[in-house]
Amino acid sequence: MLKDLGKYLFMVKLGYKYINIFKKTFHHPFITLKSAYKQLSLDRQAYSNDVLKYLNIKVEIIGTLPKENRILYAINHRSLLDIIVMEHIFATANKSGTWIAKQELFDAFYGKFFLYSGCMSVDLNNGKGLLKFFKTMKKTLKKVDDLNIYIFPEGERYKGQGVKEFQSGAAKIAKANKLKIVPIYIDDRLETVFQDSPFKEQRVIKVYIGDIISEGDLESNYDNLVQSTKKENDSE
Repeated sequence: MLKDLGKYLFMVKLGYKYINIFKKTFHHPFITLKSAYKQLSLDRQAYSNDVLKYLNIKVEIIGTLPKENRILYAINHRSLLDIIVMEHIFATANKSGTWIAKQELFDAFYGKFFLYSGCMSVDLNNGKGLLKFFKTMKKTLKKVDDLNIYIFPEGERYKGQGVKEFQSGAAKIAKANKLKIVPIYIDDRLETVFQDSPFKEQRVIKVYIGDIISEGDLESNYDNLVQSTKKENDSE
């Protein structure tokens, strides 16, 4: 109980600290959009590294992120730790980007964290909202030539076995903006990892980075990545 209380107090206090840091960039009157996304990405990564250090979690990366940018990264989603783990990985490769998140998250009590940290909202229940999102995305990518897009194709957290059926949004975003897609599989139940943290002995999480998808659809390629990780783990 005390461990959980301490964990949440740490993250809330740190979150409010970084909201104020994000706001300085978000409201800066002279910064370019490209520079803003770069700085906000660095700040999100710093926040994430602080959280992982406190929780005593180490991330083991299997595979390599592409050196090029303007990539859509498709990631499975089980826990709030997913974003934190991925920001740590993007930090190792000096990547900057934006997360695609549902409008409900921006309307929640922690919504300012998503807003000021440079995430992009999409209202899935509003036709005009979707149109606005795609227009904003296209304009942003024109101004920021090295921006990467981070998305959870399942659309929401999934606590079942394996990976939930993908929604069509990720593929549509990639096609509309001529983005290459890289699948990423977090091979752990991060909801239970977060529940059991912080750890006395360092906890290792494995994350598999797939190749750039050159043919076939996203979901089948993603399933191939998941199956290859299972074969690798079974052979160990």
